[in-house]
Amino acid sequence: MNFFRIVILFLFISPVCSAQDFLLSSPDKKISVSIKNNDEINYSVAFNGRTVILESVIGFEFRTEPAMNKNFEVRDHQEKIINETWKPVVKSKHAEIRNNCNELELLLREKTGLMRQMELNFRAYNDGIAFRSRLFRSEKNGNRQITKELTSFNIPGNPKAWVVEYGKYSSSQESEFMERPLSYVTDQTIAGLPFLMDYGDKCWVAITEANIDNYPAFYIGTTGKQNLLTTKLAPLPGEDATGIKARFADEVYTPWRVVMIGETPGNLIESEIIQNLNSPCAIADPSWIKPGKSAWDHWWSGEVKMEMGVIKQYIDLASDMGWPYMLVDWQWYGKFNDPAADITNWAPQIDMPEIISYAKSKNVRIIVWLYNSDVNRNSAYKRAFPIYQKWGVAGVKIDFMDRDDQEMVNWYHDIIKCAAENHLLVDFHGAYKPDGIIRTYPNMITREGVMGNEYYKFSTKMSPEHNVKLAFTRMLAGQMDYTPGGFLNVTREEFKKQSPALVWNTRAAELSKFVIYESPLTVVCDHPDHILNQPGADFLKIVPTTWDDIHFISGYPGEYVAIAKKSGNEWFIGVMNNSKGKEIELSLDFISSGEHLCDIWADAKDANVSPKNLKISSQKVKKGDLIKIKLANNGGWVARITGV
Repeated sequence: MNFFRIVILFLFISPVCSAQDFLLSSPDKKISVSIKNNDEINYSVAFNGRTVILESVIGFEFRTEPAMNKNFEVRDHQEKIINETWKPVVKSKHAEIRNNCNELELLLREKTGLMRQMELNFRAYNDGIAFRSRLFRSEKNGNRQITKELTSFNIPGNPKAWVVEYGKYSSSQESEFMERPLSYVTDQTIAGLPFLMDYGDKCWVAITEANIDNYPAFYIGTTGKQNLLTTKLAPLPGEDATGIKARFADEVYTPWRVVMIGETPGNLIESEIIQNLNSPCAIADPSWIKPGKSAWDHWWSGEVKMEMGVIKQYIDLASDMGWPYMLVDWQWYGKFNDPAADITNWAPQIDMPEIISYAKSKNVRIIVWLYNSDVNRNSAYKRAFPIYQKWGVAGVKIDFMDRDDQEMVNWYHDIIKCAAENHLLVDFHGAYKPDGIIRTYPNMITREGVMGNEYYKFSTKMSPEHNVKLAFTRMLAGQMDYTPGGFLNVTREEFKKQSPALVWNTRAAELSKFVIYESPLTVVCDHPDHILNQPGADFLKIVPTTWDDIHFISGYPGEYVAIAKKSGNEWFIGVMNNSKGKEIELSLDFISSGEHLCDIWADAKDANVSPKNLKISSQKVKKGDLIKIKLANNGGWVARITGV
């Protein structure tokens, strides 16, 4: 190591008090994480000189061996600077991503007893910190069995939190994020991630995880002590919350435990820390991976009719709108979730080769729906995926997994890798939250794990407040297949559960979802007759699904959100309101100098009573302009600024 390298390392990491204590700082010095070994390993985090996580522990409990949480000594430590720029295959938020952090790797060993080793890796970014553990083989051959991860997040004070409670470890992760004081969370809580908190005084924090592999996902609860949050690992099938969470015979890495930090919630929305904590693209030639919008012959826009005429009608919709995909949903192979199901043969009333040929003639490609048990049974996917590639199918949507334990996580990886080998996109429904794997396997292009548009058909929970909160909460983890595009817009008073489904927000608010929500494969939910030649359909023809840049303008969870995203030389702006009308100002400080054309789709004057109505206009704008907009109840606003 040369002298310059030594000096640089000293600037961002140095022993504190002794060789057993360390302080790691972010490149901009605003975030620091202190790691102390006082018999047990503790870490704490500060932001702008303010403690955001008090001393918190890291450790594990096992079956058939003692807990591994104390009696450590630091045997070695390594430091390095990571400063690289990489280009994602699928541009969710940025065309180029900077991965810049300071990293500390500690090798720990128990001083007595079994003298087991553990490796801890910490990273400090300008937008948060992350850490993970590496556990090694036992002295005995065979599996080690983790029953509990002791990693905690000791939160000072009682900040406001947005809590999504699943109530159990097996679910589709489709619930509301509710605004609560942090003290609301108890040892009985099973809260999903991301876990957002507003500390006040320009300090926002969100807890989530990245790079989940051969390990269960985790949930948030407390240790029984107020605001001492802890990791609750999803148990293996057949085990309860006190049972085995993970088995490993060889070494295993935990996922990165991520603490996103910023002065505004927009700092978290713009962050790329989740992807940066994943490995580079593992697909040698990913040029076949093409994002875009998809039509969808789903029960949402009417009852499923697996008929050739209906399927062709949706293919025509995709073609007319310039969308590259059409999703053929359930029942295309007849029985599903059934031992007799055959995912390589189509139902007798349809002709899959004709469907694919017809779609090709319209410059559209087909994605097919699959039930996960039918995919898994007798390793059917290993036979089916090569067949789909031969047919010319573009991708698969796999549904109803509803788990994120270690076995299911590994199943996801098997499916994604096999799909990549056969040039298939993957869209998981009934899925767990994203973890940044889209960087490594960009064919894992989107997933559900969100209470999205389908809930309008059978629920009254889909409030505008919920939709706004998603941008600040669930979307922090990454892509979400919300399936926007409901054009039967009604008022709250008119809304009812029915088929075809109604949407309780304005047309402009529905259009804003295409800008605000992140999904490189965006599946549009409504029927061709409800979309074609209707107000706003022109916007769905031009709005992209991938982006070169993102800029948070303003907003607050549950109130409203305004986000701008850049594609080429165009900026698109999406604004989504809650149920209370308001006037806001948008600053165009992010566009380039000079005069530009701004095309606008806004709530009409009568949108409070006629939510389908839009006011479409154009105006000239320049950098720094303030645009005043009036948002209807449940309203929205979208714009395209060209020549930037």
